[in-house]
Amino acid sequence: AGGSDGGAADASSAAMRAAVLGGGVALASALTLWSTASSEAPPPAAPAAAAAAPDDDGKKKKNKWGGEDGNRGLQKRRPLLLFSGNANVELSKEISRELGVNLGNITVSRFADGEVNVMVHENVRGKDVYIIQPTSPPVNEHLMELLLMISTMRRASARRITAVIPYYGYARQDRKMTARVPISAADVARLLEALGVDRVIAVDLHCGQIQGFFGPRVPVDNLDAGMVGVDYFGDKGLYRPVVVSPDAGGVYRAKKFRDGLTMAYKEDADLAMIIKQRKGAGTISSMDLVGSVDDSDIIIVDDMIDTAGTLCTAADELRNHGARRVFAFASHGLFSGPASSRIAKSCLEEVVVVNTVPLDSAARVNSKIKQLSVAPLLAEAIRRVHTKKSVSALFPSGNK
Repeated sequence: AGGSDGGAADASSAAMRAAVLGGGVALASALTLWSTASSEAPPPAAPAAAAAAPDDDGKKKKNKWGGEDGNRGLQKRRPLLLFSGNANVELSKEISRELGVNLGNITVSRFADGEVNVMVHENVRGKDVYIIQPTSPPVNEHLMELLLMISTMRRASARRITAVIPYYGYARQDRKMTARVPISAADVARLLEALGVDRVIAVDLHCGQIQGFFGPRVPVDNLDAGMVGVDYFGDKGLYRPVVVSPDAGGVYRAKKFRDGLTMAYKEDADLAMIIKQRKGAGTISSMDLVGSVDDSDIIIVDDMIDTAGTLCTAADELRNHGARRVFAFASHGLFSGPASSRIAKSCLEEVVVVNTVPLDSAARVNSKIKQLSVAPLLAEAIRRVHTKKSVSALFPSGNK
């Protein structure tokens, strides 16, 4: 019985080995046939989008800085998301149109007690996020919105967070003028950095050294809105133009504006400066002019206009020294308090600002105030940062 059982087991094992070997041969044959068919199959056709893509024959639409208009190439590297706070929604919409990228879905509202409520309604994990939010008046409200938006994106695992701050609030408090006062510009930088911002894009910081208030891990691009003003005034046909700085600290800014006019429009512009003595914040005790403005068209160039008291006084001083017409250009038009009425009654021909800060109702109806758009400049900066291209073309001196 034992021998017969062993023989049966051997026969069964042999049958199983034959079946496995037979299956292996069949499988090998199938793989050989599949490999032969794959090698003989024609290569797949090129995607239609690639076939239709324009070649480098000059047909691509270029902007004034040499970049491509629209969102071409923006989403090729990694996803990009644009978000806006409540400070300047119109500027954010303009930037999104320039880039060809829709604004992200976000709610920035208030609780019943006035606290800021931020809620992002789409996935930002692993994506590059750009938050457009000037800290314009009311400064504290808009600054808190910006801080909480950065915190929300960081906690939601965004890959990189870039704060686009067209107007940097608290920038005028950039040093200790007396004892026992804060350096608020540095404190705001520390807040932004502590909450996780990776990069800052600003427009005409009140003082260029504010870039140094951020650590080396947070690069700051300080864009020059003077380029927008140069384009505007270069077409006005000014007579013997003179660019005037309203104070000693703004001479470098006025010189860049003068150089831009000379290079772009071959205007032989001169440079002058006003030395002012202050009694206190917003109060001027005396003004002295350095340079000649006689029988010339004047452009007063500054970074911001707040109450416009200094600006209107400077315009009167320049007219007293023989100026023909007096214009003003500033990057940030705050127009606080009586600013609009002062400008309307002044000898100024025109006050030109860019839209880093939205105009209030009084400034919008003032015929002497004109607002230009800085959206193309900011959009090109975002495009170049996102595609890892040089931003140097956005600076007249090419020093970035």
